[in-house]
Amino acid sequence: MKTFMAKAEQVERKWYIVDAEGKPLGRLASQIASILRGKNKPIYTPHCDTGDHVIVLNAAKVVLTGKKLEQKTHKTHSQHPGGFKEIKYRHLLEKYPERAIELAVKGMLPKNSLGRQMFRKLKVYAGSEHVNQAQKPEVLDLDI
Repeated sequence: MKTFMAKAEQVERKWYIVDAEGKPLGRLASQIASILRGKNKPIYTPHCDTGDHVIVLNAAKVVLTGKKLEQKTHKTHSQHPGGFKEIKYRHLLEKYPERAIELAVKGMLPKNSLGRQMFRKLKVYAGSEHVNQAQKPEVLDLDI
């Protein structure tokens, strides 16, 4: 018996809609990352992108537990002197609600060209409207 290895052209990609309203950020991000990688499919192959597309709605209504809204920060540096920036998650969710989910999911994907390819299949919207109706996405109910 031979080991099955999936190829990128053999993979059937589906589109899923996930509603983030009232769901904890980390638990939501880990399940989305698993779908983007393709770990929910029996043909999962680590070196091949076997994942599906994910549309996340209501990103502005995601929940952070405990004191994370005040204590958790996102740090960036421009690699120039004095280029350090830091923003609390309360302000991040007010100003850029999509970015909080994108950062959490991106941190859970591989740090290589395959991970960047998987990340491009994620679409995040702050509200409940999206522009991907033509792809006929299925509603995915996550157990969180």
